[in-house]
Amino acid sequence: MASNPSPTLGAIILTGGASRRMGVDKATQLWGDLRAIDRVAALAARLGAVRVVTAGDGDYGLPRAPDPAPFSGPVAGVLAGLVRMPAAVTHVLVLAVDAPTIQAQDLTPLLSAADPGAAYEGMPVPMVMVVSAVPADIRDDWPLRRLVERAGLVGLEPPPAVALRLRGANTPEEREALLRDAGF
Repeated sequence: MASNPSPTLGAIILTGGASRRMGVDKATQLWGDLRAIDRVAALAARLGAVRVVTAGDGDYGLPRAPDPAPFSGPVAGVLAGLVRMPAAVTHVLVLAVDAPTIQAQDLTPLLSAADPGAAYEGMPVPMVMVVSAVPADIRDDWPLRRLVERAGLVGLEPPPAVALRLRGANTPEEREALLRDAGF
C-alpha cells in the first residue's frame, strides 16, 4: 500500500474449507471470548478495511461471498470476495479464518509493501494485493501461490516469532498450541 497515496482497503476472510482435520467449523470456534471469524474481522476493521467479506458458504453475520461451487478453493473465494467489494477498494487484505491470533503488527510488513502487494514466503495467506493486479486470465481453480506469483506480489520473509500465528490452526493440536501462546 506504500506507493498509492490514498489506498482504500477491503478484506476477504477465507472461510470455505471443509475443516476436516479440525473436525468442526473453524470460523465458529471460540478463541477466548470471540469466535475465530469475529477476531479476524475485528482485526481487518482495526487495520482500516472499509468492507470485510467472508468467502465461503457459512453465514457468520458478515457480508459474504458464497463459494461458486462447493469447496471450489481459495482462489475462487478471493474472486467471489472481490466481486463483493465496493468500487472504491483499491487494495485487498486476504486472511484465513483459521489464523485468529494474528496481530496487527504481524501484518504491517504486508500493508507497508509497495504495490502490487506482498505475501509471506511459504504461505500465500495472509496477503495484501492491489485489486488491479489480479491477472485477467485468472482461474478459480488456481492454487493461491499461482495467484501470488502472477499478481507480482513480493515474497517477504516471515518473522520467525510470528510464523505459527500466520499459519493458523488446522488441527486441534495446532489450535491448543496457539491458544496457549495467545494466553487464552
